[in-house]
Amino acid sequence: MLRRLALTAVVSLTVLSAVAPAATADNGTLPLPLPRPLPLPVLQGEAPARLTITVSGAGNAAADGTYELRCAPAGGSHPVAEQACGRLDELAGEGEDPFAPVPRNALCTLQHGGDATARITGTWQGRRIDTVFSRTDGCEISRWNNLGPVLPNVG
Repeated sequence: MLRRLALTAVVSLTVLSAVAPAATADNGTLPLPLPRPLPLPVLQGEAPARLTITVSGAGNAAADGTYELRCAPAGGSHPVAEQACGRLDELAGEGEDPFAPVPRNALCTLQHGGDATARITGTWQGRRIDTVFSRTDGCEISRWNNLGPVLPNVG
């Protein structure tokens, strides 16, 4: 989001600096209208999500399975694709990487959230994703819950 704002500012400034002298020339005519803005290029981080999500061990036949999730527009076989894409957009807007692993030096509670695992592969924000989620300790449970409704509520 910040890159898009910066790019918009640079493009706008470039267009204005090229047009302003001609538009304000003192030749007795009205100023020229500003040209339409140039289309912004799609930034690498703005690519739509295309993910495959495989959930197993959730203990719930409705949650277990393999789902396709496509965003922009929302679609695929994911049961709540629109909400899942909305959550991914929200996390991207916050600058958060929901697919990052738990840091090695993290202090995590010793609680077990169940045997559910999920593997997510595909692309998000223009980069390859291949990560595994589990519910083996407090950090992993938090990581899973942070990605709801992309991942099912199993806790």
